[in-house]
Amino acid sequence: KSEFQGSFLDENTDRWYRKEEKLSQMYTLAAGIAIVLSCMGLFAIALLTIQQRTKEIGVRKVLGASVGSIVALLSKDFLKLVLIAIVIASPIAWYAMNQWLKDFAYKIDIEWWVFAGAGLLAVSIALLTVSFQSVKAALMNPVKSLRSE
Repeated sequence: KSEFQGSFLDENTDRWYRKEEKLSQMYTLAAGIAIVLSCMGLFAIALLTIQQRTKEIGVRKVLGASVGSIVALLSKDFLKLVLIAIVIASPIAWYAMNQWLKDFAYKIDIEWWVFAGAGLLAVSIALLTVSFQSVKAALMNPVKSLRSE
Protein backbone atom coordinates (compact mmCIF):
# COMPACT_ATOMS: atom_id res chain seq x y z
CA LYS A 1 0.00 0.00 0.00
CA SER A 2 1.09 3.55 -0.67
CA GLU A 3 1.29 6.22 1.98
CA PHE A 4 -1.00 9.21 1.99
CA GLN A 5 0.87 12.38 1.02
CA GLY A 6 -1.00 15.28 2.57
CA SER A 7 -0.55 18.91 1.69
CA PHE A 8 -2.15 22.21 2.51
CA LEU A 9 -4.36 23.98 0.00
CA ASP A 10 -2.35 27.22 0.16
CA GLU A 11 0.85 25.29 -0.62
CA ASN A 12 -0.81 23.66 -3.63
CA THR A 13 -2.12 27.02 -4.84
CA ASP A 14 1.32 28.61 -4.47
CA ARG A 15 2.86 25.77 -6.44
CA TRP A 16 0.22 25.99 -9.20
CA TYR A 17 0.54 29.74 -9.70
CA ARG A 18 4.30 30.18 -9.23
CA LYS A 19 4.78 30.14 -13.03
CA GLU A 20 2.13 32.85 -13.50
CA GLU A 21 3.79 35.01 -10.86
CA LYS A 22 7.14 34.80 -12.65
CA LEU A 23 5.44 35.57 -15.98
CA SER A 24 3.76 38.56 -14.36
CA GLN A 25 7.09 39.92 -13.16
CA MET A 26 8.61 39.39 -16.60
CA TYR A 27 5.68 41.13 -18.35
CA THR A 28 5.83 44.04 -15.91
CA LEU A 29 9.52 44.55 -16.62
CA ALA A 30 9.00 44.26 -20.38
CA ALA A 31 6.08 46.71 -20.27
CA GLY A 32 8.15 49.21 -18.29
CA ILE A 33 10.99 48.99 -20.80
CA ALA A 34 8.54 49.34 -23.70
CA ILE A 35 6.97 52.44 -22.14
CA VAL A 36 10.36 54.08 -21.57
CA LEU A 37 11.51 53.30 -25.13
CA SER A 38 8.27 54.55 -26.67
CA CYS A 39 8.47 57.77 -24.65
CA MET A 40 12.03 58.30 -25.87
CA GLY A 41 10.92 57.74 -29.47
CA LEU A 42 7.92 60.02 -29.07
CA PHE A 43 10.14 62.68 -27.52
CA ALA A 44 12.58 62.45 -30.44
CA ILE A 45 9.78 62.65 -33.02
CA ALA A 46 8.26 65.64 -31.21
CA LEU A 47 11.64 67.36 -31.11
CA LEU A 48 12.18 66.76 -34.83
CA THR A 49 8.68 67.95 -35.73
CA ILE A 50 9.03 71.10 -33.66
CA GLN A 51 12.43 71.88 -35.20
CA GLN A 52 10.92 71.51 -38.67
CA ARG A 53 7.99 73.78 -37.76
CA THR A 54 9.99 76.48 -35.94
CA LYS A 55 9.25 79.16 -38.52
CA GLU A 56 5.54 78.29 -38.54
CA ILE A 57 5.44 78.59 -34.76
CA GLY A 58 7.22 81.95 -34.96
CA VAL A 59 4.74 83.28 -37.54
CA ARG A 60 1.80 82.08 -35.46
CA LYS A 61 3.21 83.80 -32.37
CA VAL A 62 3.74 87.06 -34.29
CA LEU A 63 0.13 86.86 -35.49
CA GLY A 64 -1.08 86.50 -31.90
CA ALA A 65 -1.38 82.77 -31.22
CA SER A 66 -1.41 81.87 -27.55
CA VAL A 67 0.90 79.33 -25.95
CA GLY A 68 -2.06 77.01 -25.39
CA SER A 69 -3.11 77.09 -29.02
CA ILE A 70 0.42 76.32 -30.20
CA VAL A 71 0.74 73.44 -27.73
CA ALA A 72 -2.66 72.11 -28.86
CA LEU A 73 -1.64 72.39 -32.51
CA LEU A 74 1.59 70.48 -31.97
CA SER A 75 0.06 67.85 -29.66
CA LYS A 76 -2.97 67.11 -31.87
CA ASP A 77 -1.04 65.03 -34.42
CA PHE A 78 0.59 62.89 -31.75
CA LEU A 79 -2.71 62.43 -29.94
CA LYS A 80 -4.27 61.05 -33.14
CA LEU A 81 -1.49 58.46 -33.44
CA VAL A 82 -1.87 57.37 -29.83
CA LEU A 83 -5.65 57.03 -30.19
CA ILE A 84 -5.21 54.90 -33.33
CA ALA A 85 -2.76 52.70 -31.41
CA ILE A 86 -5.26 52.30 -28.57
CA VAL A 87 -8.06 51.34 -30.96
CA ILE A 88 -5.82 48.70 -32.58
CA ALA A 89 -4.25 47.36 -29.36
CA SER A 90 -7.34 47.12 -27.14
CA PRO A 91 -9.12 44.27 -28.99
CA ILE A 92 -5.85 42.37 -29.34
CA ALA A 93 -5.13 42.77 -25.62
CA TRP A 94 -8.70 41.75 -24.73
CA TYR A 95 -8.41 38.58 -26.82
CA ALA A 96 -4.98 37.68 -25.41
CA MET A 97 -6.13 38.23 -21.83
CA ASN A 98 -9.25 36.12 -22.35
CA GLN A 99 -7.16 33.29 -23.81
CA TRP A 100 -4.81 33.44 -20.83
CA LEU A 101 -7.58 33.69 -18.21
CA LYS A 102 -9.66 30.81 -19.56
CA ASP A 103 -7.12 28.30 -18.19
CA PHE A 104 -7.69 29.35 -14.58
CA ALA A 105 -10.05 27.48 -12.28
CA TYR A 106 -11.90 30.65 -11.30
CA LYS A 107 -12.15 32.62 -14.53
CA ILE A 108 -12.86 36.34 -14.35
CA ASP A 109 -14.05 38.64 -17.08
CA ILE A 110 -12.09 41.73 -18.03
CA GLU A 111 -14.11 44.91 -17.64
CA TRP A 112 -14.12 47.69 -20.24
CA TRP A 113 -12.78 50.24 -17.76
CA VAL A 114 -9.43 48.41 -17.60
CA PHE A 115 -8.84 49.25 -21.26
CA ALA A 116 -10.23 52.76 -20.83
CA GLY A 117 -7.82 53.33 -17.93
CA ALA A 118 -4.88 51.95 -19.90
CA GLY A 119 -5.81 54.17 -22.85
CA LEU A 120 -6.12 57.22 -20.60
CA LEU A 121 -2.72 56.44 -19.10
CA ALA A 122 -1.19 56.09 -22.59
CA VAL A 123 -2.71 59.40 -23.71
CA SER A 124 -1.49 61.11 -20.54
CA ILE A 125 2.06 59.81 -20.94
CA ALA A 126 2.11 60.82 -24.62
CA LEU A 127 0.76 64.31 -23.92
CA LEU A 128 3.22 64.80 -21.09
CA THR A 129 6.09 63.70 -23.33
CA VAL A 130 5.07 65.87 -26.28
CA SER A 131 3.83 68.91 -24.38
CA PHE A 132 7.21 69.39 -22.72
CA GLN A 133 8.78 70.21 -26.08
CA SER A 134 5.65 71.99 -27.32
CA VAL A 135 5.60 74.43 -24.41
CA LYS A 136 9.32 75.05 -24.84
CA ALA A 137 8.77 75.86 -28.54
CA ALA A 138 5.71 78.01 -27.81
CA LEU A 139 7.61 80.11 -25.27
CA MET A 140 10.55 80.66 -27.63
CA ASN A 141 11.12 84.18 -28.91
CA PRO A 142 9.59 84.38 -32.43
CA VAL A 143 12.31 86.78 -33.57
CA LYS A 144 14.94 84.02 -33.29
CA SER A 145 12.97 81.63 -35.48
CA LEU A 146 12.13 84.26 -38.11
CA ARG A 147 15.53 85.97 -38.26
CA SER A 148 17.13 83.19 -40.33
CA GLU A 149 14.44 83.63 -43.04
